[in-house]
Amino acid sequence: MYRKKNSRFLTGVVMLIASVLLQSCGLFGSKGSASEKANRSGEVTGVPNRSGWQQVLPHEMVPVKAGTFWMGQADEDIAVSKSSLNRQVTISEFYMDKYEVSNNKYRQFLEAVKMGELALSTPTTLKDPPQFNIDELVPDTTVWSQSFTHHYGDPLMEYYFEHPAFDDYPVVGISWEQARKFCEWKTYHMNANDKSEYDMPRFRLPSEAEWEYAAKGGKEIAKYPWGGPYLKNRRGCLMANFKPGRGNYIDDGFAYTAPVDTYAPNDFGIYNMSGNVAEWVIDAYNPAGSALSWDLDPRYEDENESRKVVRGGSWKDIAHYLETSTRTYEYQDVKTAHIGFRTVMTFIGRSGSMDVRASKRRRR
Repeated sequence: MYRKKNSRFLTGVVMLIASVLLQSCGLFGSKGSASEKANRSGEVTGVPNRSGWQQVLPHEMVPVKAGTFWMGQADEDIAVSKSSLNRQVTISEFYMDKYEVSNNKYRQFLEAVKMGELALSTPTTLKDPPQFNIDELVPDTTVWSQSFTHHYGDPLMEYYFEHPAFDDYPVVGISWEQARKFCEWKTYHMNANDKSEYDMPRFRLPSEAEWEYAAKGGKEIAKYPWGGPYLKNRRGCLMANFKPGRGNYIDDGFAYTAPVDTYAPNDFGIYNMSGNVAEWVIDAYNPAGSALSWDLDPRYEDENESRKVVRGGSWKDIAHYLETSTRTYEYQDVKTAHIGFRTVMTFIGRSGSMDVRASKRRRR
């Protein structure tokens, strides 16, 4: 008796499920979903059956949530440049590289161009692959000898980019244009190998405002990325790789550059926003750029201006250049032993909706 009743019950459940499934397929006279019916009757309800999409956090990037901060001088303007006046600025969400671009990551770019394999698998993107000239992309290793007067930089010129001992050190000898080419390749490399129907936003250099906001680690006003006005922690250790004193380069532990994951990160989890290598940003340099740009996601671009903003200070600079608000520049085609870069990606979504918990990285 129990088995018969149970069998009848299961048969009923199966028939009910089958009926629902068949109706959803339109086999029992169903005319489709409510929105489809409305469309057929002349209503505008949007394109049906569009797949959902959620932006993922790329490898070794950190989320920087939207916020408002005071952009500009955080301490005395010892250069009397008057080019970094204070004003309140709002920044939208974006992702930023946790580390400066290393020699080995840049080498992957060069290897892809050399082999003609810009994607690891069959590209799913509809866009044509970017075109590169390998001769225009190779870092200039002679900068280690030519950037400084009467300096014995031959060992670094020979080994710094090619030897695996320096794989995790920041790439240098890179112009502003080369940094942008790397961003172009990195964008194609991700989207060509991604199985998603829709492309991720492109990688790019950060704007000057994004860079300063990220450097301050969520603080409205911070002289250095670690917040305080001092260059040493409680144990007396220097907090960045720079030139302390007069020629005492080794006091911070490194005579030249340091691996990209050296020293403590700021409150956003970003390493070496001050020191190690200075960093290219997208903005053209103008002493009055702050007054000319808007206070929401400001960016000053000028194709006719060959000077581009450089931020963060480097291993060869004094402490003033490590301040989060100090502005300097270099010509976009110049390559030096102290300028590198990192990339960012725009976050697509509602303001304030970003999940800033880096441990919750979603998989593609």
